[in-house]
Amino acid sequence: MQTDTKIIPSSLSVKDLPWQIAWDKEKCTLCGRCTAVCPVGAIELGVFRKRVVEVDTGFTRPPSNLHKIYYGIRQKTEPAYHCVGCGMCTLVCPNDAIIPLRTDEADKLKFHINQGGEPHRRGGRRNVSEGTLDRIKFTRISMLTDPALDAGRHEFELRTLLGRVLPPEENIRRIRENGWIPPVREIYPLIIGAMSFGAISPTMWEGLQMGVAYLNEELHMPVRICTGEGGCPPRLLKSRFLKYVILQIASGYFGWDEILHAIPEMKVDPCAIEIKYGQGAKPGDGGLLMWHKVNKLIATIRGVPEGINLPSPPTHQTKYSIEEAVAKMIQSMSMAWGFRVPVYPKISGTSTALAVLNNLTRNPYAGGLVIDGEDGGTGAAYHVSMNHMGHPIASCIRDCYLNLVAVGQQNEIPLFAGGGIGKNGNLAANAAALIMLGASGVQVGKYIMQAAAGCLGSESGRCNICNIGTCPKGITSQDPRLYRRLNPEDVAQRLVDVFLCFDVELRKIVAPLGRSTSLPIGMSDALGIDDYNAAERLKIKYVV
Repeated sequence: MQTDTKIIPSSLSVKDLPWQIAWDKEKCTLCGRCTAVCPVGAIELGVFRKRVVEVDTGFTRPPSNLHKIYYGIRQKTEPAYHCVGCGMCTLVCPNDAIIPLRTDEADKLKFHINQGGEPHRRGGRRNVSEGTLDRIKFTRISMLTDPALDAGRHEFELRTLLGRVLPPEENIRRIRENGWIPPVREIYPLIIGAMSFGAISPTMWEGLQMGVAYLNEELHMPVRICTGEGGCPPRLLKSRFLKYVILQIASGYFGWDEILHAIPEMKVDPCAIEIKYGQGAKPGDGGLLMWHKVNKLIATIRGVPEGINLPSPPTHQTKYSIEEAVAKMIQSMSMAWGFRVPVYPKISGTSTALAVLNNLTRNPYAGGLVIDGEDGGTGAAYHVSMNHMGHPIASCIRDCYLNLVAVGQQNEIPLFAGGGIGKNGNLAANAAALIMLGASGVQVGKYIMQAAAGCLGSESGRCNICNIGTCPKGITSQDPRLYRRLNPEDVAQRLVDVFLCFDVELRKIVAPLGRSTSLPIGMSDALGIDDYNAAERLKIKYVV
């Protein structure tokens, strides 16, 4: 028997795909907008042959069969072109004739997407409905309704410190002796986490920078943004807006030749230097910027050939341990900026995070520590890494804070938490919980992409193609045809709205605690959870 279609082991039907395209022939005008806008090429124009039974109403001749040709939309079933459910076809259709629907079948695509020996990658975080942070409640509140505690009436500022804070007596002694005092920055407790210029599009990057500048200069909120690995546009290095930026250096040192050469021409110092050693979504694995995103601009900034994969290189052979690597990099980066800029490492949340922290307590130039939990990550992680590797951020940050308390340095080295904060929309509540567990502030990445740029991805597996450069909204793409869909001014406006809403919600939580003049860092007696084992692990109250 001859067939036009070759049946191979990875052949799938539309029923086997996680998303199916529902197309209404009667409404469709064949304008072609849906096929043009689809970022993965999941649909195409098809030619169909249909048998129609024609009946003579006068009954002068018997019914006959006619074969007619009509045009329509066909969904591809190859794993490389599977629908990701982004819904862009629905957004551009003028007649509401097409929409992706989630199948009621078990997802069989994950068994066949590994063609060419490539493991499945995912652009979103692990798909869990509710984490520990969302179950924490704030139990220590005012007994009376006091208008002075209402965040809408009482004016107070939410600020935190980035940089090593010396004890008062040591600080006074160094001032009297004209000694060196570690640089400290007063910043907003919500930091836009590291998303590299390359991982996100130029328009997205520009919109975030514009929003941060407006928050600082017009609303006087000291919001900071981290550049991520891979350098940044040269014009930013020579701009006065550099003081609102945290420059990140990572294991690849991509883009750092240009940054170091620009130091003599910098008008202002950056807010801080972040040295990335690990990421929560892929601990010990490293990032991967796929060749789809390495265009001429990215290749020039990073000093690499165009159109090649950029995995994070391994640790240099001269560094035999993470402790030695951190000490050397903190020292060298501090010297590069004349010891005027806080320098701190970023590590993935693991059970060995305390080893790094203990070394930082003895390093006089360490300006803090960022810990990235297992739920972090927006694009370059393998599915197996995100689902089966890592450490929850709540317990990791709690262990580190209690360790600082034990050595009496809880007010000296600030801890910043990241990884899955606000993944279910509870950004302010998650941030407040981590602050009361011991963090001085939090870093967020994917929440900003979802809220400020309208990311279509979800934790249920929708879209999540950040890593291959075909983002339907143009957020994580380096293709001009895609990133021109994103208006940077709209991103900046939405970013400002996000921070203003976060500020109100955090005040609503902090004010009734009676700590309206400062952040309740380590105020764990105000927390409770309905899980006994979690309460014992985090050293907070068990409430039911």
